[in-house]
Amino acid sequence: MPVDERAQPHPGPTGACAGCGAADRAGLIMAAPRPLPRLDPDNRFFWTSGEDGVLRLLRCAACDAFVHPPRPLCPHCLSEDVAPAAMPGTGVIYSYTVNHQKWHPGLDVPYVIARVAIDGAADVYLTTNIVGCDPQTVDIGDKVRVVFEQQDDVWFPLFEKVA
Repeated sequence: MPVDERAQPHPGPTGACAGCGAADRAGLIMAAPRPLPRLDPDNRFFWTSGEDGVLRLLRCAACDAFVHPPRPLCPHCLSEDVAPAAMPGTGVIYSYTVNHQKWHPGLDVPYVIARVAIDGAADVYLTTNIVGCDPQTVDIGDKVRVVFEQQDDVWFPLFEKVA
């Protein structure tokens, strides 16, 4: 459920929604809460790293490959020497779809679901939403940058188009 122009801002005194705690980074928040991922020792860094505005992915120290989704073992060389690495937070839309189905009463449609190829991380694609633009203006090859949407202790990595 992406942030879009029709969502209504409702920041509290800390810049977060007084009712649901969602961050109001762009002056807009989603209309309905997203389902939260189950945090565990392997993925906690990924879902909480947006707190400081930095996208992080696991990187293997033995073979230099990126490991996503997060897991304790590199699938390329089987090393356990994996650790979070800061990424530039930019990428390119590899594929996308515009969803028009209202799956939840609080969901604003249409919205974009995209696979974003992450700059600097070969073979890593994040499935995410493209926010802050008319869904009809999204295209394969568009350059994007990460923006984070906070909900409870989770910071969802979403992306917006860059000029």
